[in-house]
Amino acid sequence: MTAMTLLPFQPDAMTPAQRAAVSYLARYTGHTHTLYAYQLRRWFAWCEANGLDPLVGIERAHVELYIRHLGNSGLMASSVNTSMHAVRGFFRFAHIDGLIVADPAVYARLPKIHRDESRTQGLDRLELIRFLQIAPTISVHHGALAYLLGINALRASEAAAVRIEDYAETLRGHRVLHLVGKGNKPATMPLTVPVLRVLEACRGERTQGSLILRPMTGRPIDRRDAYRMVARIAKTAGIPRHISPHSLRHAAITNALDAGVPLRDAQILARHADPRTTEHYDRARGNLDRHGVHFLTAFVAGV
Repeated sequence: MTAMTLLPFQPDAMTPAQRAAVSYLARYTGHTHTLYAYQLRRWFAWCEANGLDPLVGIERAHVELYIRHLGNSGLMASSVNTSMHAVRGFFRFAHIDGLIVADPAVYARLPKIHRDESRTQGLDRLELIRFLQIAPTISVHHGALAYLLGINALRASEAAAVRIEDYAETLRGHRVLHLVGKGNKPATMPLTVPVLRVLEACRGERTQGSLILRPMTGRPIDRRDAYRMVARIAKTAGIPRHISPHSLRHAAITNALDAGVPLRDAQILARHADPRTTEHYDRARGNLDRHGVHFLTAFVAGV
C-alpha cells in the first residue's frame, strides 16, 4: 500500500483492502492521518511478507501474531498498543461497512500497560525553575518555547504553531492564547505576566506571523526544532538526562499537582478529555517524601 495507491481514490485499480484503507484514513487529517497511514502500511507489509491479504480472510490468530511481531521488533508495550490503533480501526470500519463478516481484531489481546505512574522523565520544581531561567539566556526564542511548554503545558507542535496574532486578545482582564490542540480541538488559556513577558521579548517589533523562529535563519520552527531547542536548554542548564518537549509538558502538569492545584483544574491545564489521563501524571501517589509508610511508621512508632 504505497502513497500512490492510497491517493487519489481509484477504486477500479485498488484491491478491497486498499479501498477499505483509503475509506478509513479519510476520517483523519494532519498528524493523525500521517501516523495511521504509516501504521496501516506496516500492517500491509507484514501481511505481504506472510502471504496474507490484509483484509480478506484475516482471523484473530493473524492479528495476535502481528501483535507479537511488533513486540519482538523491540517496541514497548505502550508502543505496540499505539501501533494497533489504525489496524483495529481499519477492521472495525470494514466490518461496519459490510466488507467483512466479522472483526478479527476486536478480541485480539493487547499487551497490558501498568499506568499507575507516568514514566516520562519530567523535571522537579527546582529543575523547572532552572530550565526557565536558562532558556532566555540562549535566545528569546528559546525562552518563549520553554515558557509555553513548561508553564502553559503546550505540546511541541502546538508551541511551534503559535502565531503572534494568537495571543493579541484580552478576555475578562486576562491576555489569552488561542490555539488548536490535539484532535483539532480549539482551546483558550490565560497568559501570566512572566509568560507574556518572554513572548513579547520574542515578538520584538513584529505584529504578525509565527512567534518562535529559528535564531540563526529567522524561519518558523517546527516540531523537530522544538526538540533540538529543548535539548540545548537542558544541556546548558546542567540537567544530566534526556529532556524532551513532553518532559516540559509533564513538568507543568506534575508541578501544578504538587502545588496543590485540584485535579479538575490540572485537567483543564493539560486539556485532557479524561481525568484519568491527568491522574497518571500525579506523582504524589508515588512520591517518596509523602509516601504512606512515613505516616504509618510515625503512628506505630511506640511498638
